[in-house]
Amino acid sequence: MIQALIEELKSQEGLDALVLAGSRTGMGSDPFSDYDLYLYAETPLSLEIRRELAERYAKQAEVGNNFFGEGDEFLLKDGTYADFMYRSLSWAEDEVKRVWVDCHGQVGYSTAFIHNLKTSQILFDPQHRFAALQEQLSSEYPSALVQAIIAKNHPLLRSKLTASYYEQIEHALVRNDLVSVAHRTSALLASYFDVLFAFNRQTHPGEKRLIQWAEHTCSRLPSNFAADVQAVVQGIGQADILQKITVLLDHLDELLGL
Repeated sequence: MIQALIEELKSQEGLDALVLAGSRTGMGSDPFSDYDLYLYAETPLSLEIRRELAERYAKQAEVGNNFFGEGDEFLLKDGTYADFMYRSLSWAEDEVKRVWVDCHGQVGYSTAFIHNLKTSQILFDPQHRFAALQEQLSSEYPSALVQAIIAKNHPLLRSKLTASYYEQIEHALVRNDLVSVAHRTSALLASYFDVLFAFNRQTHPGEKRLIQWAEHTCSRLPSNFAADVQAVVQGIGQADILQKITVLLDHLDELLGL
């Protein structure tokens, strides 16, 4: 059924590209993995068309989701899950320029969308614009981008003068604010992985299976990498969380030569 739906999507007027992304195109696909379909057009398909598609193909659907950007979610009549995300190629081209060409890092997940573009499977690309983006991204990982991502994220871990993640967690523990501890620890791990993937000149795969992805793609990992990350995650809410974070960050700094 998913193939019939894809063929119908490809026939929609104004569609610039249709690609499959997410776990179905990378490491870690399993029976629970849905189909992440990205529809690139300057204007998303109308809600009327999307509701019509849902009526014909889905036994349950949420059309017009705006929680994480414009999208729809279908549970198809054969039990397959499909997520639809609406983007524009002009936006994607701007993102490639901002990150890959101009080498701008951000706080956490700096190259996550670049990774999405690089690893997408093209289903429809009549003007070859998406293929051109992938060709551009096949070039060597820019050294300036490595430096920009590390410069943006590493000081936040614990070395900046005030309000590092380490300091924020320390203060939250004194206040017995466990929600803040969990929130800031998650942010620390996001920047930690952003640094680690950049250091290895690997694009950031997103939020899932980060330990496995790093072990699979990164040739240089901190000492005791997986155990250190797991210890920090399991230590959230525990009195010794700072000690575990210290070990994690010490091993990262040893890898970076700091």
